[in-house]
This record gives sequence, C-alpha cells and structure tokens, in this order.
Amino acid sequence: MDVKIVIATHKEYEMPSDKMYLPLEVGAACRERHTDYQKDDVGENISAKNPGFSELTGLYWAWKNLDDDYVGLVHYRRYFAKGRVFGNPKERLEKVLTSDQISEILEDTEIILPGVRKYYIENLYDHYAHTMYVEPLDMTGEIIQERFPEYHKEFLNLHKRKSAHMFNMMVMKKEVLNDYCEWLFAILFELERRVSEKSLKYDEFHGRFYGRVSELLLDVYIRTNGLKYKELKAVSIEPVNWVKKGGSFARAKITGKKYESSF
Repeated sequence: MDVKIVIATHKEYEMPSDKMYLPLEVGAACRERHTDYQKDDVGENISAKNPGFSELTGLYWAWKNLDDDYVGLVHYRRYFAKGRVFGNPKERLEKVLTSDQISEILEDTEIILPGVRKYYIENLYDHYAHTMYVEPLDMTGEIIQERFPEYHKEFLNLHKRKSAHMFNMMVMKKEVLNDYCEWLFAILFELERRVSEKSLKYDEFHGRFYGRVSELLLDVYIRTNGLKYKELKAVSIEPVNWVKKGGSFARAKITGKKYESSF
C-alpha cells in the first residue's frame, strides 16, 4: 500500500530515513529563509495562516496535494512508534514507526491514532478553560450546533470526558482524511471569521488556538462516526519537562494563570 506521512517542521532537524516520511516546512509563506524540505506554500495551501493554525497548515497541504492511499501527520519532535522507546534523541528517532510496520498495521484498520492522553483531575473542557482562553472553544461549539448538529452531542461530551487523542497526529485512509478535513476546516474557517468579527486578540502563544481546538475535535469526529482505529505510542524525540508542565497546570488550576508557552 502507498503511505505518506508528513512531518510538520519549521526548521532543519534530524529526520527519519524511511521514504514513507515527507518533511514539510509549515508556514513557509511567513518567512524569508527556508529549509531544503518540501514547503507548504505551493499547490493549494493555507501556509500564511500558520501563526494561528500551526501544524494544521501541513495537514491542509497534505489533504489537498497528496493522493497516496494513506496519508498521515506527525511532528519533527513527535512520532508514532511500535512499543516503548528509550535512549537519546538519535536512538529514539531510529525506533519510530517504519513503512514495513505500518503496512502490517493498516491491513486491519483505516486509521492510526496516538494513545489517549488522560486528564485525571478534570474533564477536557475544564482543562482547556483553565490553561487557555476558552472563548474560541465555546464559539466552536456554537458553529457545530448550527452547521453540523449531528456532532454537537459528542462535542458536549468534552464536559464529561477525561481523555483524548491529542497532538494532531494521525494516519488515515485518504478517503477518510478527505471527509475529516472537509468537516474540520469548514469549522475552523468559520471560527476564524467569527473571531475576526468579534475582534478577539491574543498573544502569539495563545493565538495558536486553531490547532488546540482541532485536537479536541478529532475525537468528536471519530466518535460521532463510530470509526474504528488502532492506537500507537506517541514518542517525543526530546524529553518533556514534566515538572514545568505540572507546575504550570497547578498554577492554572489554582490561580487562573494561563499557560505561557509549550512544554
């Protein structure tokens, strides 16, 4: 089977050697100096929206410009892997999912997702509201209720669920990806219009809310349509600072102070 997994990146980085992977410079339209990778500002694209849409400009580019049987999205510092992965960044990179491994997995499924992230203390909506500005998420719910009402019940379950498939990582059969992206970007483009209409302003970090909202919408789409999938471990090539992350969450929960950076 023909599989292509786009690696969203904004800079030169050590990349997997497997030809299944396609490093893609996202937000290429927003900078003058470029990498030698494929750029997301050619063909049909939304590269200029990258400051707000983050890796989603890469997903959009893959949707519109790739015709492989299966298409996926990962990040230059986060990949799928089969089994546990240890070691330094180079050793971790050598253990990411290979084309041989994915061919075997895709014999039994049309979708691969990362394992769910569990939020033990609070539900998904409350976690978002404590750490980010919640207005765009609320507006997203309004859009879904108006334009895609069959998805609204599952959107409301964000107030109950405490786990989700995060990171905007997936591999999907192209026909499934086409339908998902039609739905997702219709919502996000309308959200963009309404945010502009209301003149909501956020700093650079919080302005990337389109990507964060889409993380929560993936399961809304998957669960509403009853789609089957397989989960693989999401592996960070560089270590995550869990102490900093935990401290930031505690401050957000107790004092209402929003996150100020990624971890």
